[in-house]
Amino acid sequence: MYARFAAVYDRLMAGIDRDEWAKYLLALLPGGRLCIADVACGTGALTLPLARAGHALTGIDASAEMLAVASEKARLARLNIPFAHQRMERMKLHRKADAVVCACDGVNYLLSTKALGAFFSAARENLKPGGKLLFDVSSRYKLARILGNNTFAEDEEGAAYIWKNEYDEVSARIRMDVTFFERMPDGRFERFAETHAQRAHSQRELEGALARAGFCDIRVYEAFTSETPKKTSERLQFSASVPERG
Repeated sequence: MYARFAAVYDRLMAGIDRDEWAKYLLALLPGGRLCIADVACGTGALTLPLARAGHALTGIDASAEMLAVASEKARLARLNIPFAHQRMERMKLHRKADAVVCACDGVNYLLSTKALGAFFSAARENLKPGGKLLFDVSSRYKLARILGNNTFAEDEEGAAYIWKNEYDEVSARIRMDVTFFERMPDGRFERFAETHAQRAHSQRELEGALARAGFCDIRVYEAFTSETPKKTSERLQFSASVPERG
């Protein structure tokens, strides 16, 4: 997963304002300098702006290729950010964090209830008392109705993709076959393809899994707002806390 995608990911996601996304997440956290783990960090698109805001970051991802891009970006930005090659369900930090964040569909890639529970339990184990877990998911409405069985195409300078979706109502899973075309230095376009799978976890399922993992003060918003989600909300933002001692 994301093997060749790492080379073109940032160009194809250029329309997303990651600085504003980072500001939104920080507004959900307490003030002061925080120790934050960015899980499923990809190429560090959120890791770097969070670090630039003055926080101590650790990036975690299951893709070595994505982490290589993130590490080089951090080096060029002169930011001291350690990156760890780990699966999110088995994440392990050297020291407990004030916050664990997982943005842009990381939790949708957990395809089973077991994997979902394992990640929430691992996040709780790596958080300080009172620490927060922040994550977002693409909603069932988005996966079933917006992406559904549709095909999309995007053409950027030097790169393009064709994205074909197949959604299964019973399993609430979507298969995404993505074909990329990348311009080589000699002007030729090289074609490569990847397949991704996501699952639409319901709000009720996610809240239950968080509670079973020991989280409290579970809150859900329409992403990038402080409003209650609607049936047509495409992205949901979750916030959950580890109980304070005593």
